[in-house]
Amino acid sequence: MTEQATKNPVIISTDPGIDDAVAIAIATSDEALDVKLISPISGNVSLEKTTLNTQKLLTFFHKPIRIVPGSHKPLLRPAKDASGVHGKTGMDGYPFPEITTKVDDSVTAATAMHEIVSTSDQPVTLMGIGPLTDIALFIHQYPDDLANIKEVVLMGGSLGRGNFGVLSEFNFATDPEAAKIVFTSGLTIRVAPMEIGRQAKIMPTTSEKIKTLGRVGDMFYKLFSKYRGGSFKKGLNMYDALAVALVLKPELFEQVKTHVEIETTGRYTAGASLIDLKGYLDMPDNATVAVNVDTDKFEKWFVEEIGKTMS
Repeated sequence: MTEQATKNPVIISTDPGIDDAVAIAIATSDEALDVKLISPISGNVSLEKTTLNTQKLLTFFHKPIRIVPGSHKPLLRPAKDASGVHGKTGMDGYPFPEITTKVDDSVTAATAMHEIVSTSDQPVTLMGIGPLTDIALFIHQYPDDLANIKEVVLMGGSLGRGNFGVLSEFNFATDPEAAKIVFTSGLTIRVAPMEIGRQAKIMPTTSEKIKTLGRVGDMFYKLFSKYRGGSFKKGLNMYDALAVALVLKPELFEQVKTHVEIETTGRYTAGASLIDLKGYLDMPDNATVAVNVDTDKFEKWFVEEIGKTMS
């Protein structure tokens, strides 16, 4: 078996966003993963901006990975954004080089996912680090492909209170109908909820280490200085990198099999993820959820992975 064949094929649905940028950098540089497709989606900022940011990143990292833009809005709801956290462009703070990567807009994101999954000789991992609209559309439109999905790995949902609504987290609550489709698909799902991102802070001393890692470190340090996911002085929340860590370093997490239910009809709670750790719903397990992370080991892994992006 060739080295390429041993890599885990991955499709990433993302809305960069600064923490998405870190996740993309790690996923596209680690030798264990073979990122086949990146589909930007409206989320942290508009689809136009997330697509442009994906192009900027792949140009910067010299990664010739296929980019197929996804949905410009949720399935049923108006678009929301998080530009207050990520800045007006989604990746403010760094002068990226002139873009050389191209965008393939000849097909939809769901169709591009189908093309890859249906022809892959290995089961494919779907990684959702933004709203789940395009993954849901893929699941709905191409049910025969699901047998060749290894797992769906997500950053989203919350164990308790939210950052979008009282009980809802941004990625899931932006398109709760899509999240519900994913969690009722029968696929193997692993989730890193919002609280784990708040545990896995990148502290100022770590940011200073990253700053020393050449042009890559300089780029991330400057992006971090504009990021409002936490505090540059008190620690930044690296939410989306957790999904990559779940694939590459699952031993960093305490994980629990449970049932996750997505609320879609509540007047005040639509988008809430009911992660049923105590079995109140009496429903079968449909996901494995990270409930803790070893923060010291995560921080060490994080710096090592950023260092790999220099090669």
